[in-house]
Amino acid sequence: MGEQQGERRRLAVVSGGGTGIGAAVARGLVEDGFDVLVVGRRGDVLDAAARRIADECGRAGAVRAVTADLTDPEQLAAVLDAVDGRTVDAVVNNAGGYLGGPTGTLDEVAAWWRANLDANVLTAVLLTEALRPALRRPGGRVVLLSSIAAQRGGGGPYSAAKAALHGWAYDLAAQLGPEKITVNVVSPGYVAETEFFGDRMTPEGHAKRVAATLVGRAGTPDDIAAAVRYLVGPSAGYVTGQVLGVNGGSVFGR
Repeated sequence: MGEQQGERRRLAVVSGGGTGIGAAVARGLVEDGFDVLVVGRRGDVLDAAARRIADECGRAGAVRAVTADLTDPEQLAAVLDAVDGRTVDAVVNNAGGYLGGPTGTLDEVAAWWRANLDANVLTAVLLTEALRPALRRPGGRVVLLSSIAAQRGGGGPYSAAKAALHGWAYDLAAQLGPEKITVNVVSPGYVAETEFFGDRMTPEGHAKRVAATLVGRAGTPDDIAAAVRYLVGPSAGYVTGQVLGVNGGSVFGR
């Protein structure tokens, strides 16, 4: 459809937008007036989320699902087709997660590390680079979703992958700053109501993580979405190259 002269609605692209934090971000941005493309590998989950968010926000057609494996450069074409020539106001890189696997041999260790780096770093790099020419100038926003594990460890290759996003964000902020595009990282602590832990979370594990906070509760997807909404909004134009911890005080900022 292309971008029409005088078009007012902003466009955001949210990876991993079908569940948990990604879906909360997508909904928040729709509430803020964005059109949103939610991108991920599970088309049925994305389609259901797009319909639910649009219905709940009373904005039919505001959310569209794009099925793509963002570790595969060729599949980024589906995202560009969905953008269809519009200017992209915000890219929110939320895809990723902790991927386990056997580690008995060096080949298995290598595969484990590559899988986590691909899922958490390469997805963000490829999506951002694909959309980089379309970012609004001035005023574009890039947000990377990291993790408290990047700052305190505990996740092996997952921790390393999330920490890699921080260094890349600093480089990208320096590159895009002269074009008035900001780049920031949101680093969540323990967030319940997501698929992250699968069936690994126990009541004891939940209680331990809550006890590690200063506010005495788990985070919610909406807590993280609120930070993203701030960073992509008009009030954050002077904020770039930053890592914003949203963790209930379980790890202090530096």
